[in-house]
Amino acid sequence: MKVSQLSVFLENKSGRLADVTRALADAKVNIRALSIADTIDYGILRLIVDDPTAAKAALSDAEFTLALTEVLAIEIPDVPGGLAGMIDIFAESGINIEYMYAFVGTTGKNAIVVFRVEKVDDAIAALQKKGVHILSGDELHSL
Repeated sequence: MKVSQLSVFLENKSGRLADVTRALADAKVNIRALSIADTIDYGILRLIVDDPTAAKAALSDAEFTLALTEVLAIEIPDVPGGLAGMIDIFAESGINIEYMYAFVGTTGKNAIVVFRVEKVDDAIAALQKKGVHILSGDELHSL
């Protein structure tokens, strides 16, 4: 139920994002979701891809600094209050959300929200107790 996410550290200069996407394209890696956060000097590109192992190898070969982390991908009803209900589960369980990003699922009825939390195993237990669908890496990578 944990999903592998690549975090790529990028200097804030023209062409660096293009270099990442070209390296992944050349390795035949498909990007499923992404988020980018920036500061004055650098950005952090977070990626969910269909083949994390190939992506890590391609980006390492291209001399990018990167890390592989575990995140949770959760299916949430794409309705007003859907996200609030999910975040309530974390709050009630005392689980801190470090960051998150989302995309709409292929059916349009659900959104997929990627959460990075402090206590991953506790989060899984709390979500399962409430009957929440947590996507496996295979499910997410195959979207």
